[in-house]
Amino acid sequence: MKHSDVEPEPAVASGLFGARIDVARSFAHRLAEVGEELGLIGPVERERLWSRHILNCALVAPFLREGARVADVGSGAGLPGLVLAIARPDVELILIEPMERRTEWLRDEAQRLGLRNVTVLRARAEEAVDAGPFDQVTARAVKALRQLVPMTRPLLSAGGEMLFLKGARVESEIAESVKQRRAARLSDPEVLILGEGVVPEPTRLFRATVVEAS
Repeated sequence: MKHSDVEPEPAVASGLFGARIDVARSFAHRLAEVGEELGLIGPVERERLWSRHILNCALVAPFLREGARVADVGSGAGLPGLVLAIARPDVELILIEPMERRTEWLRDEAQRLGLRNVTVLRARAEEAVDAGPFDQVTARAVKALRQLVPMTRPLLSAGGEMLFLKGARVESEIAESVKQRRAARLSDPEVLILGEGVVPEPTRLFRATVVEAS
């Protein structure tokens, strides 16, 4: 790996992670070092690893409920699961990932970083229901809402919350998922724009609550 192509740590990172910044730095360094080789990130992602990925996920950390059990579906490289576990040691993260190579990475990183609030589960979301119910569920770059909502709803208890990091098409996805959201008995969703003026690429967070048991 060429160290010159790794994005320098943005100044805002220490503010987002606080006392946990050294753990975040260790994760960023390791992901930059082996992420492409392991198929976790693409060849150009080292150049924007902090701004596009790590900070993008860290902005969601304040929305996790204190002491919550949170399922992160399709954890992949640990975005957002490991990042949230670093930023919020008071929250229990269950990282749900079907690919063996990625679950090995997640387990190894959680152990290396000393993250005692992480459990890695090799499964698809629909196979992880017995591990729940969860207070909240997160996902990033997994599927469109019309698929993601019914896929993750069985993981949540009544009053549980969906927190999905989405792209620029999130409003279109909301419009296309009316049927699925109604079947899941979700509250009207809100889209929060996080990090404007703070990070180069703000985060769009889809947020909705299960208003009654289905």
